[in-house]
Amino acid sequence: MRMAEEPATREPEMSDAGSDEELELPAPMMEQGSHDGSIRKGCDPCSQTQRSKLQHRRARINQQINKEMRMRAGAENLFRATTNNKVKETVALELSFVNSNLQLLKEELEELNSSMEVYQTESEAINVPMIPLGLKETKEVDLTVPLKEYICEHYREDSSLFEKEIKEFMELRQAMRTPSRNEAGLELLVEYYNQLYYLDQRFFPPHRTLGVHFHWYDSLTGVPSCQRALAFEKGSVLFNVGALYTQIGARQDRSAATGIDRAIDAFQRAAGAFNFLKENFSNAPSLDMSGPSLCMLVRLMIAQVQECVFERVTLTMQDTHFTSQLQVAQEAARVSDVYSLVLQTMSQPLVKDYVPFSWASMVQVKAEHFRALSHYYAAVALCDRTQSIDEEECDEEGEKALLQLHVSNPAGPPLSQVLRDPEERRKLGKAHLRRALIRHEEAMRVHGLCKILRKMDILQEVLSFVHKRSLDKYSEMDREDDFDETAEAPEIHSQTQQKPDIIPPNFSTVQVTDIFRRLGPLSVFCARARWGPVRLVCLQRGEGGLGLTLRGDSPVLVAGVVPGGCAEEAGLREGDYIVAVDGENRKWAKHGEVVHSLKSCSDRGVELSVITLHTHDTQVERRSVMLSPRGDKENACQRPMGGAKAQSSVSLLNWNRKKNREGGGVTKRLGSTFSLPFGNLGDGESMY
Repeated sequence: MRMAEEPATREPEMSDAGSDEELELPAPMMEQGSHDGSIRKGCDPCSQTQRSKLQHRRARINQQINKEMRMRAGAENLFRATTNNKVKETVALELSFVNSNLQLLKEELEELNSSMEVYQTESEAINVPMIPLGLKETKEVDLTVPLKEYICEHYREDSSLFEKEIKEFMELRQAMRTPSRNEAGLELLVEYYNQLYYLDQRFFPPHRTLGVHFHWYDSLTGVPSCQRALAFEKGSVLFNVGALYTQIGARQDRSAATGIDRAIDAFQRAAGAFNFLKENFSNAPSLDMSGPSLCMLVRLMIAQVQECVFERVTLTMQDTHFTSQLQVAQEAARVSDVYSLVLQTMSQPLVKDYVPFSWASMVQVKAEHFRALSHYYAAVALCDRTQSIDEEECDEEGEKALLQLHVSNPAGPPLSQVLRDPEERRKLGKAHLRRALIRHEEAMRVHGLCKILRKMDILQEVLSFVHKRSLDKYSEMDREDDFDETAEAPEIHSQTQQKPDIIPPNFSTVQVTDIFRRLGPLSVFCARARWGPVRLVCLQRGEGGLGLTLRGDSPVLVAGVVPGGCAEEAGLREGDYIVAVDGENRKWAKHGEVVHSLKSCSDRGVELSVITLHTHDTQVERRSVMLSPRGDKENACQRPMGGAKAQSSVSLLNWNRKKNREGGGVTKRLGSTFSLPFGNLGDGESMY
């Protein structure tokens, strides 16, 4: 893993959590044809939608927090350095003032992050609000000078010729800062994420940084983080992909099945993005991207998926059949269980003081709310059939459903007898209603403790409605002559029709073209490769031909030269790459195109521009070439993507940057001056 060259006092820079061996991972899908820039644009920063206003306020608070953090760091340094007691008293007073300002700013930011209603649907349907996540903010980064310097130094190209590409990349990053809250915004983020793959390969060598600092703010606390590692930029963009999915999921109209399905898909993809981030990154500098926080976010998204599944079951339930009501009760119990698990995760030491109080309160309210609903639907299933019992409902299916309803058997007669006895069913239903009322009241109590939740009218309306419904049902079942003490109903056994699926991000859905494609094929012209200066070779055809063997394409490799032949006399060497023919750029030329240019040369010959790659370990590369005849035909820059299933298990970015590699690598990635048996031509080789 590539670590930054920082002083020992600084924390490790963010990196992937891969193995020691370098992984060959598929490059992003490339579009064919010329590159005319991205067609995806960000939102207008001046637009005044509710969400944009919220994001602008969040950005302003982040800047103020950054300022206060710098002031506090300076004051702390002065406090440690001075020996003057009077100065120490003054600095201590200033520190208390700064810390007070920081606390107020963080509380204001927490209130903004708890503004769930901004991201909710505008539908008039009454649904419990979902918890969305705000996007991480970032500062502008000017890469112009570092990229130009690297192009001149490493690629030996005139950097002024690449101003258009640099400007295009900068505009793409600027647009990425303000994505729209829809599919176009997701595509914009993924496009930039894919372009970072090429930027990493082109300009970030294993043991050196460009001196560019990437600034990102914590999505919940606003605390700024700054690192030179490109992995921090990648991880932050991926985090925003997940956050944007949460906002898209929260805004769906869940009064219809199609809206519920879209919400389920969005929350599952948000969980996949956060889970991918957790599994592929380490040493995160901000708490929102730490392992415990990401684990909490994954579980929160899964819980919201389960809640949507419950809503779909209740929406599509066409009848009040006994077994259908029991099924809804078990679905509600399942939602309560997963929210209880989220609440446990939020109570962990590293997360407890980080998660907004409104989030923890909302999760606890939902855990109690859905537990109450599970008892309510169980009571309805039992009580609504008190007066008339259909024989079909007393069959084995109904009895089996009732036997599987509870975690433990209730006190009293066997459930098979309860199912056939209206009075026993009324008593058991009343016991469930009693537990439902207790849970409803607990949910309302927790709701009342949180100032932010009290402002959410729709949540108050939902909790009041279900509480009144259970209370009315309990009053209906209660009798004046009922002097028996109400039994304690057991908990409902949770069960679901659809288990949530964590959908990992599939970056191949957005095709991109390497912005810096003109530098040459990435398989050769990358940051890890080293090559000598361009040599001009004047080659003339002799009686025995040109005396060389060519292999592969983009660029074409000189696989061998005939001893004493024209190519050797002209200065060509085995392992040279042809980058130009008669002054015409041939870095991306196919094998046949270069051959055609050589065969059609005049009597005066042809002028070739060639380069020779150098490696850190020539022996390993020589063995790689001998054992991998297909390597010269491969082109990492245009390698096809795997299927969606394979795509989900690996990263599209080459996280590990270990120096040593094992096995048969790709020849063209780090070629060398090697010797091939000339008399035995391999696949894809042609002698001229």
